Amino acid sequence: MRFKNQITVITGGAGGVGRTLVKLFASEGARVMIADMDEAICREVAEEARNTGADVAFYAGDLRDKNYCAQLIEATVETFGGVDILLNNAGIIPRGTIEETTDDMWSLAIDVNLNAVFYLCRAAIPHMKKRGGGAIVNTSSVWGTHPGPAHVAYCTSKGAVAALTKNLGRDCAPLQIRVNAVCPHEINTPMIRSGFERRGLDPDKAVEELNKTVPLGRIAEPEDIADVIAFLASDQSRYIAGETIEVTGAKPVSG
Repeated sequence: MRFKNQITVITGGAGGVGRTLVKLFASEGARVMIADMDEAICREVAEEARNTGADVAFYAGDLRDKNYCAQLIEATVETFGGVDILLNNAGIIPRGTIEETTDDMWSLAIDVNLNAVFYLCRAAIPHMKKRGGGAIVNTSSVWGTHPGPAHVAYCTSKGAVAALTKNLGRDCAPLQIRVNAVCPHEINTPMIRSGFERRGLDPDKAVEELNKTVPLGRIAEPEDIADVIAFLASDQSRYIAGETIEVTGAKPVSG
């Protein structure tokens, strides 16, 4: 029960890694606020967790709206009494070179992957200060710390998240608020599978081919990333702050 009574906000809680995080944190005693765009799926994920006896709520909305970001934190405080842990897990993957990247693609990547993280951290940190500390885990990407080809908006937004994490990690450490980031490579989620489908590829075969490129023998499953996020949010990592932890199965980013 690493997170007993720890009030935890999880963005992207209806997605592959997000649902895994909700299940994991709820099973270890956290009181969880789920955030995602799809209210119906938020309700479904919340009910699954409640059926195990967990204290779970949800607040659906669009992370591109800074007012929603502020309201999400306020709703968490009103529901549970504060904020101890913030998991900025939500993200999108626009694909394309700079010539292929439209204004909308660029804005969407910056708004969801970066600006929402900023707004949520800014809203949550004062509440963490009142409670004597906390933990924030952002989801960057190894493609942010080591940018890969033809993902200019994605790599830029995730690289900025890594920089923001290091900055906040330094600034917030005296407040006993630890800020770190996890930087995954490919993850076997509905997001990556739908991307293969949009490109006319068979998702199962595409994942099989990706598995061959990883020295450990497979791309990450959601649980592989969720476990690292949980470690960074827990007291087990009490002396880790301002770090970007790469979780790649030893696979480099290359063209």
